[in-house]
Amino acid sequence: MARVKRGVTSRAKHKKVLKAVKGQWGRRKNTIRAARQAMEKAMQYAYRDRRNKKRDFKSLWITRINAGVRAEGMTYSKFVNGLSKSGIKIDRKILAEIAYDNPEAFKTIVKKAEAALN
Repeated sequence: MARVKRGVTSRAKHKKVLKAVKGQWGRRKNTIRAARQAMEKAMQYAYRDRRNKKRDFKSLWITRINAGVRAEGMTYSKFVNGLSKSGIKIDRKILAEIAYDNPEAFKTIVKKAEAALN
């Protein structure tokens, strides 16, 4: 059986890792051992934060809706309850967008939710 020299594969693996950590600080960008550790940690953070991003955006939407609703003299929880009772099915992302971009339209939605509570 012929002898296998692994230089080509090693070089390719190293290039892949070094490309992933390009732009990092210190030895992390050019020493393979440090680069591999840095890449693995970066990938862990990326995996975790793809999930956290959804959480962060939902809390931002709720904050924006709450600010818009309080300007009309209502609380967020009462507003959401009023929406469900009135049968308005708009998700938080769109509600936050309306509250931010179009306060007049949001005001009418708040009035409908308030009417459903009374």
